[in-house]
Amino acid sequence: MAEDDPLQPASAYDLSHVDEADTRATFSVLVDNEPGVLHRVVGMFSARGYNIESLTVAETDRAAHTSRITIVTRGAAHVLEQIRAQLEKMVQVRQVADVARDIRGVERELALVKVRGDGEKRAEALRIADIFRAHVIDTTHESFIFELTGPPSKIDQFADLMRPLGLVEMSRTGVLSIIRGKERG
Repeated sequence: MAEDDPLQPASAYDLSHVDEADTRATFSVLVDNEPGVLHRVVGMFSARGYNIESLTVAETDRAAHTSRITIVTRGAAHVLEQIRAQLEKMVQVRQVADVARDIRGVERELALVKVRGDGEKRAEALRIADIFRAHVIDTTHESFIFELTGPPSKIDQFADLMRPLGLVEMSRTGVLSIIRGKERG
């Protein structure tokens, strides 16, 4: 048996992938809406030592009795494929899509950002908020609360610009995702 034979399965001890760079994946998982499904999905991640960066879940179709779980994680390509395969094996899982890798994928997140400021910093915070299309949802003489929706990278950039102006705290929903087109994704 030749070691470079492409027809032979890779060994579990094969370390040829150790130098793989981590990439981000956003798994959109359509599941049966029943008790314990979320626990089983999260348990699969925990049992295998996979980290979850963001997790959102909600019922999407009451008549079809389905929910969508959106999971953002990071890992080497072979690890992400293992995660996908494990999710697809679960009985309650109807469909799995990696939205981050699909050119038709759409990802959005909602953030509430509290910024302290007065004088020039206050004016600059409002200018930046206008550029990012953030809405002021609360204001006092000492602070603002902005509401911002967009891809996670947009939220990160907004926070980076607000930090030196007096960012106090931020609350994020986690990533929501969907695939463009007429079919379910």
